[in-house]
Amino acid sequence: MKFCSGRWMVAAVAIVIVAAAAGTGCKKTASGPFPASGAVAGWVKTSDTRVFAAKDLWHYIDGEAERYLAAGIVSASTSDYEYQGQVEAIVDVYTMGDAAGARKILETGTDEANPIQLGDAGSAYAESVTFRKGPYLVRIVAVTYASPAGVQQALLALAHGMEAKL
Repeated sequence: MKFCSGRWMVAAVAIVIVAAAAGTGCKKTASGPFPASGAVAGWVKTSDTRVFAAKDLWHYIDGEAERYLAAGIVSASTSDYEYQGQVEAIVDVYTMGDAAGARKILETGTDEANPIQLGDAGSAYAESVTFRKGPYLVRIVAVTYASPAGVQQALLALAHGMEAKL
């Protein structure tokens, strides 16, 4: 009888582990709009794509989640990239319920940004690019301490690669 109870214990522990992993609010998924390594010159995808449902958005952008929820977010996806071993970037794709939600988020806080021709509308800072296309809002942020020259051009190239996949 002890042997059988041991199997049940192992099964119970496995169920608890799977349930805990599922309850984190994040799941890994296929690349979706994220370009594969090498699809955009110089860029390598360095992480799996993580997806957060609207109800779990606070796991990823705690403090900002309410603004996205008010705009009608459906989900958020994120992946990490590296450019020529010099620049690391985080790429987020926010899938909104409609284009108006993406517009609402993009238009908030872009006073100091340079407008760019990307998707339906876009803006750029020295180390980030944000654009919207239909119900999607894409944000690419360099997370490097010493940014080499040309970082904005590299981010724009990655943004164009993202735009092509949306």
